[in-house]
Amino acid sequence: MEETELNFIRESVSLRQRVVECLRDAILYGKFAPGQKLVERDLCNMLDVSRSLLREALQQLQAEGLIVTVIHKGPSVATMSAQDAANIYQIREALEAMAAQGFANNASDVEVARLRSRLEDLKKLGESASSKDLVVTKNAFYDTLLNGCGNQVIGQVLTHLNNRATLLRRWSMSTPGRLPKMLAELELVVVAIENRDGPNAGSLCARHVRNAAAVVQEHFRLPEQTTRDVPEAPLILAGAERVRAA
Repeated sequence: MEETELNFIRESVSLRQRVVECLRDAILYGKFAPGQKLVERDLCNMLDVSRSLLREALQQLQAEGLIVTVIHKGPSVATMSAQDAANIYQIREALEAMAAQGFANNASDVEVARLRSRLEDLKKLGESASSKDLVVTKNAFYDTLLNGCGNQVIGQVLTHLNNRATLLRRWSMSTPGRLPKMLAELELVVVAIENRDGPNAGSLCARHVRNAAAVVQEHFRLPEQTTRDVPEAPLILAGAERVRAA
């Protein structure tokens, strides 16, 4: 595995959690490709941490479904099949439609205004933005939607799918020409919510998810060398100081 520095600093969270976050981002945003073998020695050198701490971080990422470990082969980045993606989108379509309808019916005027603001933030980024910025901003839109929908279970289920959904969202949003269509779809959803039209908001949200699912399925039909996503700048977390953990 090519040795590329992954920089991080000790903040209010534990060093272990910083390592988890750094590696999680490296996987979700394309620095480490699906199926790529993760060599512990190389990762320890990149992060300047002990092997015991690294293994704790890898175990957490394995629990999140981002890493798989094969006996005698070690850890590697988890892969996702077209059927896996289809299943995830099927669940998202049902739950996010319910969330949009619930938001239209239950959210306060302040929450509705916040959702509009999140959409405007997304519009400001434009197609020249990095896929990570786009995904982070869209995740903020969904966080607002779920927090105001009046059904905590929907949020809990979708949170469990969050890592894989983020990966799929990045693939969808990095597809040429998809961003303007996505923004138009979300605009219709937000307008329906602003009009307090729950059934229409749910229907429009379901259509948005179906369209994203179709884009991602095209991703799986691409030749293997093109399915590792649009190249990204090296992942660098805030600061350059590295700390060795005993």
